[in-house]
Amino acid sequence: MRSDSSIILQTSTRMLVPLLLLFSIFLLLRGHNEPGGGFIAGLVASSAFALHLFAFDASSTKKLLKVETQLLMSVGLILALLSGMVGVVFRGQSFLTSQWFNVTVPGIGELALSTPLVFDIGVYLVVIGVVSTILLSLDKVGE
Repeated sequence: MRSDSSIILQTSTRMLVPLLLLFSIFLLLRGHNEPGGGFIAGLVASSAFALHLFAFDASSTKKLLKVETQLLMSVGLILALLSGMVGVVFRGQSFLTSQWFNVTVPGIGELALSTPLVFDIGVYLVVIGVVSTILLSLDKVGE
């Protein structure tokens, strides 16, 4: 914990980070039908981690992330690539052609899953990984 950080900033950060992350998930899930999507949702989530970094320190922010930022970028790129390949492999269509699948989930009903959502999740993870890597690298420079 940083000695020069304000107790007010730390307390408000503890309340704001979960709200920002929840809002980023909301933006992610509505993005393929309305404004929003993986990029802006990733920026909102990254701002939550940036706020945490400013209030605390890099090691506690890494603990909050729970995974390495390079892994987030890698998994995100793989998801985005795989979402584009679904139409090519299973239906003989062009790369990144949207595919929709109806799945019945017990207790919930029928869900429409889509490759644009998987692509958005991939972009979301890449943006969080890139921005967090940059922010954590800048924190090391300041030491």
